[in-house]
Amino acid sequence: MAAEKIARIVAEEIKARPEQVDAALKLLDEGATVPFVARYRKEATGGLDDGQLRTLAERVGYLRELEARRATIVESITSQGKMTDELSGKIAAVTTKSELEDLYLPYKPKRRTRAMIARENGLQPLADAIFQDRTSDPEKLAEAYVNDKVGDTRAALDGVRDILSEEFAENAELVGRLRHYMRDNAMLYATVVAGKEEAGQKFSDYFDHAEKFATAPGHRVLAMLRGFNEEVLSVAIEADRDNPSPVKPAQQMIARFFDIDGEGKANAFLMQVAGWCWRVKLSTSLSLDLMREMRERAEDEAINVFARNLKDLLLAAPAGSRVTLGLDPGIRTGVKVAAVDGTGKLLDTATIYPFQPRNDIQGAMAALKALIARHNVSLIAIGNGTASRETEKLVADVLKAVPEPKPMKVIVSEAGASVYSASETAAKEFPELDVSLRGAVSIARRLQDPLAELVKIEPKSIGVGQYQHDVDQMKLSRSLDAVVEDAVNGVGVDLNTASAPLLARVSGLGPSIAEQIVLHRDANGAFKSRKELLKVARLGPRAFEQSAGFLRIRDGVEPLDSSAVHPEAYDVAKKIVAACGRDLRALMGDSAALKAIDPRAFVDDRFGLPTVRDILSELEKPGRDPRPEFKTASFADGIDEISDLKPGMVLEGTVTNVAAFGAFVDIGVHQDGLVHVSQLADRFVKDPHEVVKAGDVVKVRVVDVDVKRKRIGLSMKKDDGAQAARGPRNDRPRAGSNDRGGKPQSQGAFGAALADALRKK
Repeated sequence: MAAEKIARIVAEEIKARPEQVDAALKLLDEGATVPFVARYRKEATGGLDDGQLRTLAERVGYLRELEARRATIVESITSQGKMTDELSGKIAAVTTKSELEDLYLPYKPKRRTRAMIARENGLQPLADAIFQDRTSDPEKLAEAYVNDKVGDTRAALDGVRDILSEEFAENAELVGRLRHYMRDNAMLYATVVAGKEEAGQKFSDYFDHAEKFATAPGHRVLAMLRGFNEEVLSVAIEADRDNPSPVKPAQQMIARFFDIDGEGKANAFLMQVAGWCWRVKLSTSLSLDLMREMRERAEDEAINVFARNLKDLLLAAPAGSRVTLGLDPGIRTGVKVAAVDGTGKLLDTATIYPFQPRNDIQGAMAALKALIARHNVSLIAIGNGTASRETEKLVADVLKAVPEPKPMKVIVSEAGASVYSASETAAKEFPELDVSLRGAVSIARRLQDPLAELVKIEPKSIGVGQYQHDVDQMKLSRSLDAVVEDAVNGVGVDLNTASAPLLARVSGLGPSIAEQIVLHRDANGAFKSRKELLKVARLGPRAFEQSAGFLRIRDGVEPLDSSAVHPEAYDVAKKIVAACGRDLRALMGDSAALKAIDPRAFVDDRFGLPTVRDILSELEKPGRDPRPEFKTASFADGIDEISDLKPGMVLEGTVTNVAAFGAFVDIGVHQDGLVHVSQLADRFVKDPHEVVKAGDVVKVRVVDVDVKRKRIGLSMKKDDGAQAARGPRNDRPRAGSNDRGGKPQSQGAFGAALADALRKK
């Protein structure tokens, strides 16, 4: 596939022009990052945003792989001496890998098949005779082919069946039609494996389940596949299981394709061959294809959910540079406490034991009061794990005795804090600090600046995903890394306070250069200008070009270094300032003066209107933080356990996770409640992300509580929540379907092949 054709295909998909795709590809192939291209090369790409650029890179990768595979297949078929002009044209025209493999199937080297053996036994002429002469009698024709290798006419006709079935199954056009038929009509069935009913109770919603393949939601697909992998469920995709006709529609499609109709023994025999081909060959192979396709579709959905939640979490409102006390709650092992200053630097630590078995409440309160007074604490971050509400109550009692202004207490998600505590990054930061106390430091810092702290944790460990361990881990990592990269560069990074893990996510840097920046900063003091970056070991002009615009220097020698204006465009910014007759520092932030400027007056051969407008916007609000204003949920007093909840209660909570079927909300009882998608608003909601995102503070009504199963149904509707917040059972993450059409079926050979296909990802 020529580069021009790839550009046309991708341009149509991302709603752009081919020349935009070409320009973006050139930049990306040269090593430019997506954030850099999106922000500083708008003239070249015509303003493609980071989402379009990510899609572009992914699709171009797929199409290039397709082209490489196409070349390999052409070479293989040509070397066999079987390439024709017609086949070459078909191979050149296909746009998907599955279509390409369908065309290659007849020519693909394979192990010795039954059809090959039949041909070796001289039965190809018999197959041709029966197929071409529909008035013939296959039994009589077969008599002439009985010999030492072919024992009787039945064996001869079985050989013909094998030859014709292989030819049918390797016809790319027929296979394509049948694949489309199955996509439109197939059902997904799940049944419990005999004897696994009790052990597999968590999959009980799928013990007798059937639904349309085409519309099966990703979360249900992944739940069923997990049940399959745990050997609790049998899973199958079939198109005609419930069709009562003795001749199934798929068999009829094969017959029509080869004009098998009418009277006569030859047509009757060929109809039997068509049925055998469908049952034994095509239905199995196509079911496996669709199973892989369905798994990939479900994984993509799950990865997208994870990525969107991660983005929301990373871009959550920072509480700011204030002295913060971080508390990592625990019962037997005590509550770990760490005080950090406004930049996140560790000031003090302690461990208190207010709960069993010590019950040292007075000592714990005294220790917290002393830390608050000693360090003039403004914020108290309390991890939301075990004993979180008990710890919050303790802090509330402490604050009653603390003079004004009292610190603000906030419940903070501690997801991933334990991963950070035991990480190499934490060990380098705090080599002599106990692992458990490192968690308290992380909790404090993630309240001050969630982005700066969460980048230290592998994204997969942050825990805002849906079936995250069941999806392609490489694809998940790529997606999450892209989210982190976009978030970090979208916000910008303070060059003089950022940690190495945060700097490593800046466009053009990476772990090695980030470490060198920190070492240079430690040895030479704070950077006074962006230009000083060029003195850092291994940071050359290319890395400087990619990274400089995303790095901020507060109160440096160059005012523009605190903004997102790239150093390459400083001359344009200074021309704007000169035209205003003002000092740069005086002009920055003067909205009225800047809005009076005509950006077209500053366009030149190098910098177009998009860049000039960006410069004006940045001068108006230099170094602006795109994240929202900080606010937090207030949990209700006396509501500490799930058993304290009663239907009708209206509570405040924080959205912790958003899935395809709804949103999970922390209301302070150690178990998140579910606001089903049908209960998110007083209108139809297709995508929960339309209404909420991770980190949002919301008001919810308790609709139902299942203490035994630890399930809480919530509603955000303004009405009385008459419809159950859990919604229809078949929209819950582990739910079943009301469509019960399937019969229990042994997986047999299909199950073995499916297991191999799904477990060797």
